Amino acid sequence: MEHLFRGVGRLSTVVMDRAKGSFVWTATGERLLDFSSGIGVTNTGHCHPRVVKAAKDQCDKLVHGQVNLAYHQPMLDLTTELMDNCMPDASLDRIFYSTTGAEAVENAVKLAKYTTGRPHTIVFQGGYHGRTSLTMSMTTSSVIYRQKMSSPQNIFVSSFPYELHGISVKSALSDLRLMFQQQVLPEEVAAMVIEPILGEGGYVPAPPEFLQSLRQVCDEHGILLVVDEVQTGFGRTGKLFACQDVVRPDILVMAKGLASGFPLSAIATRADLSDQQEPGTMGGTYAGNVVSCAAALATQKVIREEGLVENAQKMGKRLESGLKELQSEHSEMIRDVRGLGCMIGVELNEKVAPGTSKTLSQACFRNGMILLAASVFPTVRFIPPLTISTEEVDMGLELFEKSLKEIK
Repeated sequence: MEHLFRGVGRLSTVVMDRAKGSFVWTATGERLLDFSSGIGVTNTGHCHPRVVKAAKDQCDKLVHGQVNLAYHQPMLDLTTELMDNCMPDASLDRIFYSTTGAEAVENAVKLAKYTTGRPHTIVFQGGYHGRTSLTMSMTTSSVIYRQKMSSPQNIFVSSFPYELHGISVKSALSDLRLMFQQQVLPEEVAAMVIEPILGEGGYVPAPPEFLQSLRQVCDEHGILLVVDEVQTGFGRTGKLFACQDVVRPDILVMAKGLASGFPLSAIATRADLSDQQEPGTMGGTYAGNVVSCAAALATQKVIREEGLVENAQKMGKRLESGLKELQSEHSEMIRDVRGLGCMIGVELNEKVAPGTSKTLSQACFRNGMILLAASVFPTVRFIPPLTISTEEVDMGLELFEKSLKEIK
């Protein structure tokens, strides 16, 4: 361990050995209920047998089919699956695969700048978009991601509605209009990039009227609306995508739950945008890895055929209800319970000691549950696998309450 970078923040120093469904086992045999899903990745649960089989079978045939050399069948099959069964809007009929969420966000911004010829990007306060140089500069959920680093001059940050902290939809839209008067001309903005629910920023859902107002502003000024669904996508919120039936993106960003833990990300957009790029504009050594695509195809079939979106709705309601009961019993500790589906944030009382959310996360870990902190406001986030059972939800609630009582 001593030779690994200390810049990687870790919840613990245990060694993970194996995992199945909603549980992870350490090398020393401890079992942990995983309410992090590897930070929103294992929507189908750890090591789903259909996903594992698809990856194993593909490894026997082809491991690396480089995308700039030729096509491979798993990518073609996955594209058909996504186009036929997954896209939140029929206009999204072109797709490009990459490896990480940050890479996909960069590709989205790249496409927006290329097609509009404009230099600037607007992001929203509290958003998280990645750790590369560009996406770090777009991230405002915490200074930890961008400390001691310079930021490009073409990123502008506008307000995100957060009623709990005094930012309404009306005031957030007013701030955006003021930005156009004071900081950047709208005709020089290529894209607005927004998470429909803040991730690292504390699991704060964007009100539908805010997203719809952004759509109107973008249409008025020829700005492309990029919806970053890296963490919210593929059933997490009780819908395949959080923007579904709410707002139409010009570019949709996907990763995490796409392939159940295999490295794969993607952007989807309209043909009139993607077809403007010259061949050679896009690519990457590991872009659309063949094993990852095979795993992703199996993942999408599991989500659809095993009813994981419906289970996310059902179990999410049970989890939220249980957390609100705990809020009423421990109001001195819990200030807010919010979220959609199996993506729920619990914000602690503003009077708790600094670092309490991380202390609570550590207490949960000691008691046998992985639960992560988020946000500069004291928040913990519940992200269980979408395969989670009633018994596992109840177990998580019991472990959370036990941990909450321990740190009081």
